[in-house]
Amino acid sequence: MNTKSAVGYAIGDLGINLYFISVMTYLLYFYTDVLGISAVAASGVFMVARLIDAITDPIMGIIAERTRTRWGRMRPYILFGALPLALITVLTFTVPDTDEGGRLTWAYTTYILFGIVYTVVTIPYATLTASLTSDYEERTKVSTFRIGCAFAGGFIVSVGTMPFVNSFASQAEGFQMLMVLFGCIASILLVVTFVSTNEVVVPLSQKRPSLVDSLRAVGRNPPLLVVIGIFCCGMLSFTVRQSVTAYFFIYNVGDASLISWFFGLTLGCMLVGIWFVPKLAGRFGKAGAIRLGAYLTIVASVGFYFTSTASIEWIFFWGCLVALGGTPVAVLGWAMIPDTVEYAQLRHGVRADGAIFSTASFFQKLAKAIGGAGTALILGVAGYQAHAVQTPQALAAIHGVLTLIPIGIMLVVIVLTKIYTLDKRRHGDIVAKLAAESNA
Repeated sequence: MNTKSAVGYAIGDLGINLYFISVMTYLLYFYTDVLGISAVAASGVFMVARLIDAITDPIMGIIAERTRTRWGRMRPYILFGALPLALITVLTFTVPDTDEGGRLTWAYTTYILFGIVYTVVTIPYATLTASLTSDYEERTKVSTFRIGCAFAGGFIVSVGTMPFVNSFASQAEGFQMLMVLFGCIASILLVVTFVSTNEVVVPLSQKRPSLVDSLRAVGRNPPLLVVIGIFCCGMLSFTVRQSVTAYFFIYNVGDASLISWFFGLTLGCMLVGIWFVPKLAGRFGKAGAIRLGAYLTIVASVGFYFTSTASIEWIFFWGCLVALGGTPVAVLGWAMIPDTVEYAQLRHGVRADGAIFSTASFFQKLAKAIGGAGTALILGVAGYQAHAVQTPQALAAIHGVLTLIPIGIMLVVIVLTKIYTLDKRRHGDIVAKLAAESNA
């Protein structure tokens, strides 16, 4: 696979992450402090939308892997879904002129629709990784480019959002206009991905896999189940940190101007760190590299917990290390999932990449939902009130969510990486056997 195609594919995730990081980092704040609904009500919005994803993600994966067009199986959805995704994102960050009940209904409607359209675009986009190359190390390279672009998108959102939003007469207008800008940029980048890529790894047979085939490829795929667990833990930790960081600097530290600086530096560390991930994976294996990152996150989170809110330099120091520790799982999770496609193909005789990626995506979104809804619920139960002086209980909850929850999550990651067995040697044997079957 040439570098031009790898970069063309990766750049699409920059556009996708303009949406993804906006929703992950700022939608809860937008709901509670701009749209004007309670934290508990917002947690309900997050959870219901993700439950609907429980249906739409697998359905989209099954549809995509059965699609046959002159542009391939996955690429058409990236092209034709780009503009609808931009439109629904703008509406999700729009404040309607209605009462609180109407605003809550608007939040449910727009966020559910956002999740559906986002699925239509991102399930085929993620699945496309397995169709670009079957090489174990090339997939690490592609995933490194992709996550580099994803972090670049995240950097733009995290650093630029609040200064841009606050430059308008109201935050409501600022958020809406920012999403218009992001929508234009992301749509262009997704078209670039469509044009730059080609699906070279295709099913040996043109026969469409049955529903039973797809379910078997997922359910009887031990390496996939372990990877999903690792992937979900990484996303859960990231979501929790991103969701609560704004609250931490606004209420615990008392300086909202530090939010953009913190996000900028931590994501900057991740951007630098991703280029070392392939070397770590080459030396310690994909699972081993993720485990090293988990160790770093745990140590840094402990340091963060015992740091005073007056020690800004140390807050930034520990925050950067926590982010750096999460880098390997962000990169290598996407590089490990395609390997499980060939595992299922050899074992069950069907290439069900759509079902496999949609299942992984569903659990990723479930982790995001639990992180977002759980954070909102914890703040609500602890007595958080928007635009108010927070109680000691609320401040303690914000601090604990940011620093303690990632420790428990990373302990689970360490256990999962210990039992993962689909390494480079084993995957190479699988690919060789599939090639022999194809030649036969």
